[in-house]
Amino acid sequence: MEKLGLFDNRILQSIGALADEMRIQVYAVGGYVRDRFLGKRVKDIDFVVIGNGPLFAEKVAKKLATTDVAVYQKFGTALVKHHGHMLEFVGARAESYRGDSRKPDVVQADLMTDLARRDFTINAIAVSLNAKTYGQIVDPFEGRKDMESGIIRTPLEPEKTFYDDPLRIMRAIRFSCQLQFQIDARTKEGIAKERDRLKIISQERTTDELLKILNAKKPSVGFRLMEETGVLPIIMPEIAALKGVEQIGRYSHKDVFDHTLKVLDNVAKVSEKTELRIAALYHDVAKPATKDFKPGIGWTFHGHDELGAKMLAASGRRLKLPNDMVGYAQKLVRLHLRPIHLVEEGVTDSAIRRLLFLAGEEIDDLMLLCRADITSGNPHRVANHLANFDFLTRRMLEVEEKDRLRRFQPPVRGDEIMRVLGLEPGPMVGKIKKAIEEAILNGDIPNEHDAAYEYLLKIKDEILSSAK
Repeated sequence: MEKLGLFDNRILQSIGALADEMRIQVYAVGGYVRDRFLGKRVKDIDFVVIGNGPLFAEKVAKKLATTDVAVYQKFGTALVKHHGHMLEFVGARAESYRGDSRKPDVVQADLMTDLARRDFTINAIAVSLNAKTYGQIVDPFEGRKDMESGIIRTPLEPEKTFYDDPLRIMRAIRFSCQLQFQIDARTKEGIAKERDRLKIISQERTTDELLKILNAKKPSVGFRLMEETGVLPIIMPEIAALKGVEQIGRYSHKDVFDHTLKVLDNVAKVSEKTELRIAALYHDVAKPATKDFKPGIGWTFHGHDELGAKMLAASGRRLKLPNDMVGYAQKLVRLHLRPIHLVEEGVTDSAIRRLLFLAGEEIDDLMLLCRADITSGNPHRVANHLANFDFLTRRMLEVEEKDRLRRFQPPVRGDEIMRVLGLEPGPMVGKIKKAIEEAILNGDIPNEHDAAYEYLLKIKDEILSSAK
């Protein structure tokens, strides 16, 4: 058997020596082996033990002098943490499944049976750690050949692989997206045939894979694969609904799905923020619901920004996304048309103040989203849009430097308003704060305490008389 020197590793050698002492076989397997072949440095290592995985893990923990070990007897696995490494041990096993569940019945097995049950050939490679065979590669399904060819393929029949564990459907798409590998034709057919099985997977696990796709270097690859295989309507029906172009006479609206994926990729080129990528994915999500045809004008989508923010909230709850992530993305979806309208209607100081106030700390990400939203194939039009945004950015910097609105807080606090006007806590205090805020945004007074306090005294009588 071929041996490979790149698996020379002190921890692996130590674990192999312990296996020899216990007279059992142990192998490095799965993602660690795959990533080492791909030239990546990784700390997390999966091991297959021909025997009792949890018992061996406890012995490993003792040898490495760590007490950070978690044993999951029910699943026959154990996790050992050591100097930043996550070492997971499992006994070689075979699995069988019932149709209504993805929880397998597990029995002990040999190495070949264990490798055959794995998701993809690139993850079904093992490397021996015992001294006599250290570094020997066990690759019964030609996973290294598939890595060299850039192919995602299942070791067994795809339908069985995906039926047994439907989450592998999302993993296939995720690996294709992350590694920029192609899913082979038979495997893709298996995904399409078994896609409905995804409905038995917990939302948390599905969303975890979805976010990994979203955070890939080019996330559009994953979303196109989900659309092609019929997975997208199951996972994100509101995004699947963006597909298609409608034509009336000489007027057509562009495929919102294609446009959205271009925007998503544009954002991915300049930012790793998950919430910004979510905003890109959902910025036009309400266009199908708001589209209207106006003779002589063409297609309109009035209100798709506000409705899109509401749809994102509903999607976030279904997908079980963190509230702060959804709130951040909602804000950008709600505001993504403001800079465009501002450029078209006139870049006044007052309009800029309002944009800065509404966007707050997210103004830079909002402008990134607006730039990413330029997907025209006309270079002249793209250049014009970018020049307009450059001008708007310069003007925002000027107003921000003058008015300090990025972290805007009303310069007169509620307790001060109540003391000056002799008010009790209630809606009137909020209305007064809003009046001061509007005066600042309109440019009637500067964003300073003394000016705001004087304005409060000026409108004091009017406020009190209106409250009676």
